[in-house]
Amino acid sequence: MTGRLLESMLDTIGNTPLVNLSRITKGLEGAIYAKIEYYSPGFSKKDRIGLQIVKDAERQGLLKKGQAVVELTSGNTGTGLAVACALKGYRFIAVMSKGNSVERARMIRALGGEVVLVDQAQGSVPGQVTGEDLALVEQEAQRLTKELGAFRGDQFNNPSNVLAHELHTGEEIWQQSGGSVEVFVDFVGTAGSFMGCSKALKKHNPGIRCYLVEPEKAAYYGGGDLSDTRHKIQGGGYCMELPFLDKDMVEDYITVTDREAIETARRLAKEEAIFGGFSAGANVAAALKLLKDREKGKKIVVLIPDSGFKYLSTDLYE
Repeated sequence: MTGRLLESMLDTIGNTPLVNLSRITKGLEGAIYAKIEYYSPGFSKKDRIGLQIVKDAERQGLLKKGQAVVELTSGNTGTGLAVACALKGYRFIAVMSKGNSVERARMIRALGGEVVLVDQAQGSVPGQVTGEDLALVEQEAQRLTKELGAFRGDQFNNPSNVLAHELHTGEEIWQQSGGSVEVFVDFVGTAGSFMGCSKALKKHNPGIRCYLVEPEKAAYYGGGDLSDTRHKIQGGGYCMELPFLDKDMVEDYITVTDREAIETARRLAKEEAIFGGFSAGANVAAALKLLKDREKGKKIVVLIPDSGFKYLSTDLYE
């Protein structure tokens, strides 16, 4: 971290640690390095894009003093924008599905943001947010943006999402690994971190292979059975076209079950003292599959997208 006096918590965003998962990979050839993204004030990688979105909108004249900011979120982008807006003096409204964990909504409110919760689609299950649920959240976000004359963060389409990870996260990974990273693995939500980090890493070494992780029940890009797309890995696997995703950047698609994600998250906590969420478990589970097979002996980097504290109301750490 830093040894200097900081002007605000915005200065703590980024420069997160990269940790060798030497215990969880014991006995395997190669290594998995984990970028611990909950070392930011909102406890997730989305703090980076929250700050980037606000700064870029201010610079471009799209966000002006006194204007509100509205965003559709599963919780982490909402937390990131709540941090940025609180410290920069903007009203913030997060629009979320009632299917997301309650901790994130509570945290957004604690940070001064407002939360609008949207009912899930018929047949949906709490804790398992689908693309249908997200479509209902999008409708409400659009309505509020128009009604308030607000600035829309628009994380699924705003290039600031990718830029935050291309300029910062990916470059940090390259520098911290001493340029040794050979493989990047990332769970797909908006595809912002996947594309941003992949672009940054491939600038340094075009031969780096980048794998996209999807829930087994929602393998939209990997060509899975989509008859029942409900899953527990919050923050992604929405079975929808993602505007950012360039398929030419994807080496292959790796699927992870709910059970694999949960068991690996628990292993991370017990064996590495890394207390991550569902997607942290999914990323490391996918990386372990690769390390045992087609990427044997390689150095693989994953993100730990957020903290397990955001899921204490779920069965992740029961």
